[in-house]
Amino acid sequence: MILDKFKLDKKVAIVTGAARGLGQAIAVGLAEAGADVALVDILPTDETQEQIESIGRKALGIRADLSDKIVVDEIVTKTLESFGRIDILFNNAGIIRRAPLTEFTEKDWDDVINVNQRTLFFLSQAVAKVMIEQGDGGKVVNTASMLSFQGGILVPSYTASKSAVMGLTRLMANELAPHNINVNAIAPGYMATDNTAPLRKDPTRNKAILDRIPAGRWGEPEDLKGIAVFLASSASDYLQGYTIAVDGGWLAR
Repeated sequence: MILDKFKLDKKVAIVTGAARGLGQAIAVGLAEAGADVALVDILPTDETQEQIESIGRKALGIRADLSDKIVVDEIVTKTLESFGRIDILFNNAGIIRRAPLTEFTEKDWDDVINVNQRTLFFLSQAVAKVMIEQGDGGKVVNTASMLSFQGGILVPSYTASKSAVMGLTRLMANELAPHNINVNAIAPGYMATDNTAPLRKDPTRNKAILDRIPAGRWGEPEDLKGIAVFLASSASDYLQGYTIAVDGGWLAR
Protein backbone atom coordinates (compact mmCIF):
# COMPACT_ATOMS: atom_id res chain seq x y z
CA MET A 1 0.00 0.00 0.00
CA ILE A 2 1.28 3.44 -0.91
CA LEU A 3 0.86 4.91 2.59
CA ASP A 4 3.22 2.26 3.94
CA LYS A 5 6.02 3.86 1.92
CA PHE A 6 5.73 7.00 4.04
CA LYS A 7 6.25 5.13 7.30
CA LEU A 8 9.55 5.61 9.12
CA ASP A 9 9.21 2.77 11.62
CA LYS A 10 12.60 1.56 12.93
CA LYS A 11 14.37 4.50 11.26
CA VAL A 12 16.78 6.80 13.07
CA ALA A 13 17.04 10.47 12.10
CA ILE A 14 19.35 13.33 12.99
CA VAL A 15 17.77 16.78 12.78
CA THR A 16 19.92 19.88 13.27
CA GLY A 17 18.41 23.10 14.54
CA ALA A 18 15.74 21.04 16.27
CA ALA A 19 15.07 23.20 19.31
CA ARG A 20 12.39 25.36 17.72
CA GLY A 21 10.83 26.59 14.50
CA LEU A 22 11.26 24.59 11.32
CA GLY A 23 13.63 22.05 12.86
CA GLN A 24 11.27 21.30 15.71
CA ALA A 25 8.35 20.74 13.33
CA ILE A 26 10.48 18.53 11.07
CA ALA A 27 11.73 16.44 14.00
CA VAL A 28 8.23 15.97 15.39
CA GLY A 29 6.89 15.14 11.92
CA LEU A 30 9.51 12.42 11.44
CA ALA A 31 8.66 11.00 14.86
CA GLU A 32 4.96 11.03 14.04
CA ALA A 33 5.85 8.90 11.00
CA GLY A 34 7.67 6.43 13.25
CA ALA A 35 11.30 7.56 13.52
CA ASP A 36 13.48 7.97 16.59
CA VAL A 37 15.30 11.29 16.45
CA ALA A 38 18.61 12.79 17.57
CA LEU A 39 17.96 16.49 18.18
CA VAL A 40 20.95 18.75 17.54
CA ASP A 41 21.00 22.40 18.57
CA ILE A 42 23.04 24.96 20.44
CA LEU A 43 19.82 25.65 22.39
CA PRO A 44 18.08 23.20 24.74
CA THR A 45 15.91 20.71 22.86
CA ASP A 46 13.82 19.65 25.87
CA GLU A 47 10.54 20.89 24.41
CA THR A 48 11.04 19.01 21.15
CA GLN A 49 12.11 15.89 23.04
CA GLU A 50 8.99 16.00 25.20
CA GLN A 51 6.76 16.26 22.13
CA ILE A 52 8.44 13.28 20.51
CA GLU A 53 8.40 11.11 23.62
CA SER A 54 4.73 11.95 24.19
CA ILE A 55 3.87 10.09 20.97
CA GLY A 56 5.90 7.05 21.96
CA ARG A 57 9.10 7.64 20.02
CA LYS A 58 12.64 8.03 21.37
CA ALA A 59 14.56 11.30 21.28
CA LEU A 60 18.12 12.24 22.14
CA GLY A 61 19.18 15.83 22.74
CA ILE A 62 22.69 16.78 21.59
CA ARG A 63 23.92 20.26 22.46
CA ALA A 64 26.30 21.36 19.72
CA ASP A 65 27.59 24.60 18.27
CA LEU A 66 27.51 24.00 14.53
CA SER A 67 29.73 26.98 13.82
CA ASP A 68 32.66 24.60 14.42
CA LYS A 69 32.92 21.29 12.52
CA ILE A 70 34.63 19.74 15.54
CA VAL A 71 31.15 18.79 16.79
CA VAL A 72 30.52 16.48 13.82
CA ASP A 73 32.17 13.42 15.31
CA GLU A 74 30.34 13.90 18.61
CA ILE A 75 26.95 14.12 16.88
CA VAL A 76 27.54 10.94 14.90
CA THR A 77 29.06 9.04 17.83
CA LYS A 78 26.29 9.92 20.28
CA THR A 79 23.59 9.01 17.78
CA LEU A 80 25.15 5.64 17.08
CA GLU A 81 25.69 4.95 20.78
CA SER A 82 22.04 5.66 21.55
CA PHE A 83 20.28 4.24 18.49
CA GLY A 84 22.79 1.95 16.79
CA ARG A 85 22.37 3.33 13.27
CA ILE A 86 21.57 6.42 11.19
CA ASP A 87 19.01 6.33 8.36
CA ILE A 88 18.09 10.00 7.89
CA LEU A 89 20.04 13.26 8.16
CA PHE A 90 18.15 16.53 8.11
CA ASN A 91 20.57 19.45 7.76
CA ASN A 92 18.14 22.11 8.89
CA ALA A 93 20.20 24.41 11.15
CA GLY A 94 20.87 27.85 9.78
CA ILE A 95 21.61 31.40 10.88
CA ILE A 96 21.30 34.77 9.18
CA ARG A 97 22.98 38.17 9.47
CA ARG A 98 21.54 41.35 7.96
CA ALA A 99 23.49 44.43 6.84
CA PRO A 100 24.07 46.38 3.61
CA LEU A 101 26.68 44.84 1.32
CA THR A 102 29.02 47.81 1.80
CA GLU A 103 28.90 47.42 5.59
CA PHE A 104 28.90 43.64 5.90
CA THR A 105 31.60 42.36 8.24
CA GLU A 106 33.97 39.43 7.86
CA LYS A 107 32.60 37.94 11.09
CA ASP A 108 29.02 38.04 9.79
CA TRP A 109 30.23 36.37 6.61
CA ASP A 110 32.17 33.62 8.39
CA ASP A 111 29.54 32.91 11.05
CA VAL A 112 26.85 32.20 8.49
CA ILE A 113 29.01 30.26 6.05
CA ASN A 114 30.38 28.06 8.86
CA VAL A 115 26.92 26.97 10.08
CA ASN A 116 24.91 26.97 6.88
CA GLN A 117 27.48 25.55 4.49
CA ARG A 118 30.73 24.26 6.00
CA THR A 119 29.42 22.14 8.87
CA LEU A 120 26.46 21.02 6.74
CA PHE A 121 28.92 19.50 4.30
CA PHE A 122 31.15 17.81 6.87
CA LEU A 123 28.22 16.40 8.85
CA SER A 124 26.78 15.04 5.60
CA GLN A 125 30.16 13.51 4.80
CA ALA A 126 30.40 11.79 8.18
CA VAL A 127 26.84 10.47 8.07
CA ALA A 128 27.25 9.30 4.47
CA LYS A 129 30.21 7.16 5.58
CA VAL A 130 28.00 5.54 8.23
CA MET A 131 25.19 4.94 5.74
CA ILE A 132 27.57 3.41 3.21
CA GLU A 133 29.00 1.10 5.86
CA GLN A 134 25.50 0.07 6.96
CA GLY A 135 24.86 -0.96 3.38
CA ASP A 136 21.14 -0.29 3.11
CA GLY A 137 20.95 3.29 1.87
CA GLY A 138 19.64 6.38 3.55
CA LYS A 139 18.22 9.86 3.13
CA VAL A 140 19.92 13.25 3.41
CA VAL A 141 17.69 16.31 3.30
CA ASN A 142 19.02 19.87 3.37
CA THR A 143 17.13 23.04 4.19
CA ALA A 144 17.71 25.47 1.35
CA SER A 145 15.85 28.79 0.91
CA MET A 146 14.10 31.11 -1.49
CA LEU A 147 17.55 32.69 -1.67
CA SER A 148 18.87 29.52 -3.24
CA PHE A 149 16.92 30.80 -6.28
CA GLN A 150 17.05 34.56 -5.77
CA GLY A 151 19.58 37.19 -4.70
CA GLY A 152 17.69 38.97 -1.96
CA ILE A 153 18.99 42.08 -0.23
CA LEU A 154 21.00 42.77 2.93
CA VAL A 155 21.94 39.10 3.48
CA PRO A 156 25.02 38.36 1.34
CA SER A 157 26.42 35.48 3.38
CA TYR A 158 22.99 33.88 3.75
CA THR A 159 22.37 34.06 0.00
CA ALA A 160 25.82 32.65 -0.70
CA SER A 161 25.36 29.79 1.76
CA LYS A 162 21.88 28.84 0.60
CA SER A 163 22.93 28.93 -3.06
CA ALA A 164 25.73 26.57 -2.02
CA VAL A 165 23.23 24.29 -0.26
CA MET A 166 21.33 23.77 -3.50
CA GLY A 167 24.56 23.06 -5.38
CA LEU A 168 25.87 20.69 -2.72
CA THR A 169 22.54 18.87 -2.75
CA ARG A 170 23.08 18.09 -6.43
CA LEU A 171 26.69 17.09 -5.98
CA MET A 172 26.00 14.82 -3.01
CA ALA A 173 23.09 13.23 -4.87
CA ASN A 174 25.35 12.44 -7.81
CA GLU A 175 28.02 10.80 -5.66
CA LEU A 176 25.79 9.01 -3.15
CA ALA A 177 23.07 7.65 -5.47
CA PRO A 178 25.14 4.52 -6.26
CA HIS A 179 24.98 3.74 -2.52
CA ASN A 180 21.17 4.02 -2.50
CA ILE A 181 21.39 7.29 -0.57
CA ASN A 182 18.97 9.99 -1.71
CA VAL A 183 19.95 13.63 -1.27
CA ASN A 184 17.37 16.37 -1.76
CA ALA A 185 16.48 19.74 -0.27
CA ILE A 186 13.51 21.75 0.90
CA ALA A 187 13.39 25.46 0.14
CA PRO A 188 10.95 26.98 2.64
CA GLY A 189 9.20 30.14 1.57
CA TYR A 190 8.65 33.03 3.92
CA MET A 191 7.98 31.23 7.20
CA ALA A 192 6.89 32.64 10.55
CA THR A 193 10.09 31.90 12.48
CA ASP A 194 12.65 33.81 14.52
CA ASN A 195 14.74 34.42 11.39
CA THR A 196 11.92 36.36 9.74
CA ALA A 197 10.72 38.25 12.82
CA PRO A 198 12.35 41.53 11.68
CA LEU A 199 10.56 41.29 8.33
CA ARG A 200 7.18 40.56 9.88
CA LYS A 201 7.58 43.51 12.28
CA ASP A 202 8.32 45.91 9.41
CA PRO A 203 4.88 46.95 8.03
CA THR A 204 6.27 47.83 4.60
CA ARG A 205 8.32 44.64 4.13
CA ASN A 206 5.57 42.48 5.62
CA LYS A 207 2.97 43.85 3.19
CA ALA A 208 5.29 43.56 0.20
CA ILE A 209 6.01 39.92 1.01
CA LEU A 210 2.39 38.97 1.62
CA ASP A 211 1.30 40.75 -1.56
CA ARG A 212 3.52 38.40 -3.58
CA ILE A 213 2.52 35.12 -1.90
CA PRO A 214 -0.50 33.63 -3.72
CA ALA A 215 -1.45 31.68 -0.59
CA GLY A 216 -1.84 35.04 1.16
CA ARG A 217 -0.07 34.12 4.40
CA TRP A 218 3.30 33.42 5.96
CA GLY A 219 4.15 29.75 6.13
CA GLU A 220 4.09 27.90 9.43
CA PRO A 221 6.67 25.30 10.54
CA GLU A 222 3.98 22.61 10.41
CA ASP A 223 3.69 23.24 6.64
CA LEU A 224 6.99 21.38 6.23
CA LYS A 225 6.00 18.16 7.99
CA GLY A 226 4.54 16.50 4.90
CA ILE A 227 7.45 17.19 2.56
CA ALA A 228 9.92 16.26 5.30
CA VAL A 229 8.37 12.84 5.80
CA PHE A 230 8.14 12.30 2.03
CA LEU A 231 11.83 13.06 1.46
CA ALA A 232 12.88 10.95 4.47
CA SER A 233 10.80 7.94 3.38
CA SER A 234 10.90 5.29 0.68
CA ALA A 235 8.13 7.19 -1.11
CA SER A 236 10.90 9.43 -2.54
CA ASP A 237 13.32 6.68 -3.58
CA TYR A 238 13.59 7.92 -7.18
CA LEU A 239 13.97 11.61 -6.31
CA GLN A 240 17.58 12.76 -6.38
CA GLY A 241 19.34 16.13 -6.24
CA TYR A 242 16.20 18.26 -6.30
CA THR A 243 15.32 21.32 -4.26
CA ILE A 244 11.59 21.55 -3.62
CA ALA A 245 10.12 24.96 -2.84
CA VAL A 246 7.41 24.99 -0.19
CA ASP A 247 6.58 28.63 -0.54
CA GLY A 248 2.85 29.27 -0.88
CA GLY A 249 3.46 30.07 -4.56
CA TRP A 250 6.13 32.76 -4.07
CA LEU A 251 8.33 31.57 -6.93
CA ALA A 252 5.33 31.06 -9.21
CA ARG A 253 4.28 34.71 -8.99
